[in-house]
Amino acid sequence: MNIRHIFSSMIAVSLWVALLGFHTATADPGYRQVANGTVVYLGVLPAAMVRGHHEDHPEAVMHNGIPRGRHVFHVMAAVFDAESGDQIKDAQVEARVAALGLAGVSRPLESMRIDDTITYGNYFTLRGEGPYDIQITIARPGADTPAIVRFTYVHPPR
Repeated sequence: MNIRHIFSSMIAVSLWVALLGFHTATADPGYRQVANGTVVYLGVLPAAMVRGHHEDHPEAVMHNGIPRGRHVFHVMAAVFDAESGDQIKDAQVEARVAALGLAGVSRPLESMRIDDTITYGNYFTLRGEGPYDIQITIARPGADTPAIVRFTYVHPPR
């Protein structure tokens, strides 16, 4: 099994858990937030999981390539309409990631398609165990105001 298959499978499983969680409330509530009619699920994976791809694989070049460093993580958001449960596939999504008490870094979360699902993601450096404040802003077409959610993230124990 190659790393591309493993990465694709992990994202697919994460999305499946998010979808299941949306309908059954079984997902960890710390990684699910609702604001302005939008449900957001947060995922954070080490970038090392996708490193090592050849240049012709999509994962090797998404978000301008995988940054080097052992503290680089792929921050992802799965976004759904709170009323219908439908996935939101056409939003403008941005994340600000900061160690608590610091200003942090803001980046757009770019859309990523796997089969017929869309998630949004980008790479961030997370040194230390945390906690980190992760703010996700979702601008939906036709919405007057963006949805803004905040998560507190701590690396899980190894």
